[in-house]
Amino acid sequence: MCGKFRLLAACSLMALVTVSCATQNDKNTSGIPQEENETLESYNRGMFKFNYQIDKYVLKPVAKGYRAVTTPYVRERVNNALANIKEPISAFNHLLQGEFKESGINLSRLAINSTLGLAGMYDVAGGWGLQQSKAGFDDTLAKWCVKDGPFIVLPLFGPATPRSTVGMIVDAVTNPIYLATLDAPSSTEDKVSYGYTAISVIAFRESTLDLLDDLERNSVDFYTTMRSAFLQNRQNKGCLNGNENASYDFDFGYEEEDQIFDEMEAD
Repeated sequence: MCGKFRLLAACSLMALVTVSCATQNDKNTSGIPQEENETLESYNRGMFKFNYQIDKYVLKPVAKGYRAVTTPYVRERVNNALANIKEPISAFNHLLQGEFKESGINLSRLAINSTLGLAGMYDVAGGWGLQQSKAGFDDTLAKWCVKDGPFIVLPLFGPATPRSTVGMIVDAVTNPIYLATLDAPSSTEDKVSYGYTAISVIAFRESTLDLLDDLERNSVDFYTTMRSAFLQNRQNKGCLNGNENASYDFDFGYEEEDQIFDEMEAD
């Protein structure tokens, strides 16, 4: 258990310190990530390049290998099982948002798919009309009108905002895998936790191979493209009072070219 706490503490500290440093230079009070100042953009681009290299030489090759040795059928079973594990997280956050029906559906899906669906590998509940409704703590904070904050790039974790970072940490400590192994022997908890994390990361990276390759090929500035895509994907998160967050206005046609993509390729 100590190993798990040390790992979580290290990840949380790394993420929150990065958020804190980024936020110190940001005076935004609107709740919408504002355009980066020079200091923040310089940091983000440097961290994006670091993450890019990790992905290029480690994650992407492993994800390609995973795709090569598995079939779409097998990958779907793995993705379904991973999604089933996270049903309690969605149920918890729907409950916090006052969405009791959705929370009940999440719990029903968990019960049905964990049993009849063979540990979640088959989405039996979906076939019965109980469709998946994902929710994380980031969504809960957005629902309660907590401001998003500036765009930041976290080491290893990638694009984020202060609110999404907090959401990620809370989701991690409420994950059933984490909770189920709290009292397990250190050797067992490490094997389960690291195994689950590795499978989750590889499966997720495999699912984004084609999308990210396409974005990279069609980007003048890959960093700006990823930043725009990330922020635009967050614009539908709204408040309980009915006021939706204002739309982000990011243009995919860049006014000035940047050399970071060429530098990445050269490296």
